Amino acid sequence: MAQALACVHRRIHRLKVCATSIVRILLVEDEPRMANVIARGLREQAYAVDVAGDGGAALYQTSINDYDLIVLDVLLPHRDGFAVCRELRARGDSTPILMLTARAAIDDRLTGFEAGADDYLTKPFSFRELVARVRALLRRDAQLRPDVFQLEDLILDSASHRVSRASCDIELTAKEYALLEYLARRAGQLVSRADIAAHVWDDSFDPFSNTIEVYINRLRKKIDDEHAVKLLHTRRGEGYILESRAQT
Repeated sequence: MAQALACVHRRIHRLKVCATSIVRILLVEDEPRMANVIARGLREQAYAVDVAGDGGAALYQTSINDYDLIVLDVLLPHRDGFAVCRELRARGDSTPILMLTARAAIDDRLTGFEAGADDYLTKPFSFRELVARVRALLRRDAQLRPDVFQLEDLILDSASHRVSRASCDIELTAKEYALLEYLARRAGQLVSRADIAAHVWDDSFDPFSNTIEVYINRLRKKIDDEHAVKLLHTRRGEGYILESRAQT
């Protein structure tokens, strides 16, 4: 286990942040150290990640939250990953499932696919491969979207996570980028605080904190300061909207 964790740590540090879109992932892993390492690595890719430590918790989480992807261990307390996968599919839940497990036998892989898994990756694993498989499943499940978003002179490239305005690069943290991309995908639409909390943050988010306001203010300073045309706007008591408005 220690060797596997060390390998994952090394892969995370070498991997550049380049997730393709804002998504929320459920990681089902009962070994706390492994769960922490994987969750941290995925969050560094700008994904929102919830963690469940057993099969029962995973089924509960999926009943109250909408996920874009589930990373599912097989050897879990209470209900194993195969049983969880079968129940989700029996419910009609079509969320892509990537099984991530030490059970590498062909029969185990076949059982996973027969239970309804979309992909199967064995431990120890390369973190780069895990991220590549996550991206592939998300691309397969999502509608085709352009890699480059442009509003006025603001350009956001979701493939490279590069953001620029008036041809000048803007440096963003992973969470700042995740928030901006979420707003960009919904440009011209009013986005509520609850929507942002559900899609950009995970279950560790404190709904009574001013975290979202802090990040909105940081983004506004980075993309709007010194520009006559303002793009990020607050509608008091309702939410936020990304659209072009001339300064009055």
